[in-house]
Amino acid sequence: MDTTAWIAIAVFAVTIVAVISNVVDGTIAALIGVVAMVWFGVMTEVEAFSLVDWNVMAILVSVWVIAGYFGKTGVPSWLSMQALRLSGGRPGLLVVILSTLAGVISMFLDNVVVILMMAPVALPLARALKLPVTPLILMIGFSANFMGSAMLLGDLPPQMLHSVAGVEFMDFFWHLGRPSSFPILSVAFAVTLGAMYVYGFRGHGRRTVSISNLGIETRIPNRLFAAVVVGGFLLTVAGMAMRQVLGVKLGFIALTGAITLVLVLEMLGDRVNAPRFEDILGELDWRAIFFYVALFALVGGLEKVKLLDALARELRPLFTENLALGATLLYWVTVPIVGVVEHDAYILTFLYTIRDLQADGVPPWPLWWMLLWSGTLGSNLTVAGAPALFAALNICQREENRKVSLREFLAWSVPFTLVAALMCYALGMAIWVLPSVK
Repeated sequence: MDTTAWIAIAVFAVTIVAVISNVVDGTIAALIGVVAMVWFGVMTEVEAFSLVDWNVMAILVSVWVIAGYFGKTGVPSWLSMQALRLSGGRPGLLVVILSTLAGVISMFLDNVVVILMMAPVALPLARALKLPVTPLILMIGFSANFMGSAMLLGDLPPQMLHSVAGVEFMDFFWHLGRPSSFPILSVAFAVTLGAMYVYGFRGHGRRTVSISNLGIETRIPNRLFAAVVVGGFLLTVAGMAMRQVLGVKLGFIALTGAITLVLVLEMLGDRVNAPRFEDILGELDWRAIFFYVALFALVGGLEKVKLLDALARELRPLFTENLALGATLLYWVTVPIVGVVEHDAYILTFLYTIRDLQADGVPPWPLWWMLLWSGTLGSNLTVAGAPALFAALNICQREENRKVSLREFLAWSVPFTLVAALMCYALGMAIWVLPSVK
């Protein structure tokens, strides 16, 4: 490798260490890393800009805008009250229902947004049923993080897979003649929730709860506003599902949906009493947006100096000689790594690496899917792996006015992650890897 390649490695490594250690803000560290790569000649400022997948960024921002309106409709509170009624006052069943609800919503909305919407209505339910807050909120966080990769919209990793591999919306249901992310993660999710119910919630006795005393809105305040937002979102999802027919980028479809929703709400005015658009923009996580922009540029810098191609060459014998062993090692090495390393950077790096393995005839899709699933599930191990868990932990500590110890956190995260990872590994090997072995 030449000097430029070594500089790229050094800058990337220092940046990732800074992000993990939280010595400085992760977004600032990532942006400094990009600036350093430019000044050291790894890439030009124009190349850094062009290496960002703006299509993915458009998807992310547009869905977040729609999610901002959705959170104001009262639908999350209404759904939580239906969960309480459905549980019949059984705390353990309520945990399972709320976790399922969080997982379903996170297939369409960012997992941090899901937690921030669900937690405020879950907390009074926990108090009413005398249910410990920390396990409930953590289960909501784990579930939101788990199902974010079941479909294209919910989280950045599936959107990065779309960017690198060209996977489409419907491919997350059925791809190359096989079940793919949605059915496999759904089965693994159901098994994991059942195991966690037995592990930590089965012993809680039934409670009698007066819904009127909970202080939670039991009806949707403005049904027209809710109908417009939900309808606009469903039309956006339908448009993204038909991307190949429409012949435009997913980001443009998502952006069109978000802009149309804003325009309709502005035209309806006082009839819907919607929040101001500038308030919705102000609630977007701009730190995360800039972090993801910098992430694409940083990994693109590694690709530009052929480092990812060199990594692929080193790994090639592992996958060409024994695909099943290679997929197994990739999966089980990824699970613990993304528990301590921000999983988006890791997944993006290896998506490109797997792409470069195709030159020697290695089938990429079994590896891409196994990487996506292990990278998502493994990030539930610690708060370092996923921002969603950091948000959930902060809510727990604020509500209970105490510090949640690492031991207590791991008592819930380790069994959840192990059951989920084992189940998904078994399904992924049986459906994707072993049928691809020559």
